[in-house]
Amino acid sequence: MTAQQQVETFLQEHKIAYKIKTHPAVFTCEEAEQHCKTVPGIAAKNLFLKDKTKNYFLYILPAKKRADLKVFAAQIQTKKVTFASDSELKEKLGLEPGSVSIFGLLNDTKKEVALYLDQEIYDAATVNFHPNVNTASVIVEHKEFKKILDAFGYQVQLLKN
Repeated sequence: MTAQQQVETFLQEHKIAYKIKTHPAVFTCEEAEQHCKTVPGIAAKNLFLKDKTKNYFLYILPAKKRADLKVFAAQIQTKKVTFASDSELKEKLGLEPGSVSIFGLLNDTKKEVALYLDQEIYDAATVNFHPNVNTASVIVEHKEFKKILDAFGYQVQLLKN
């Protein structure tokens, strides 16, 4: 089963309404802005981070917002966060660079990654995320996004920036 099929199966099993839009591969928010102009909803920037003690975090914020890692570290009450390595991304979320998404949590079977959402993403009428590949976007309405969060079973921590 491909990564995208895994995501679609999850959505179907949980009766979550969604749409998929394919597009050229995108590796940065700038490329996404260029190639995903017709994808509805707020685009997300998904950062896979860690601290010195090897706690892992998935921090999701609007693609157009600047991520201030010092502020993020202070908000979650840790000294410093950095980007996790490509090998840690593969080990913890089963993902390749450029495809980081909330759906990577499907691969976090040990629940080792803490989920932090920017309030703007949480409140958005429509959001979109890669289905663990960077050649498509999954589009969901707000109530469906909340179903996704419930189905994951993570304690969602909201941040205001």
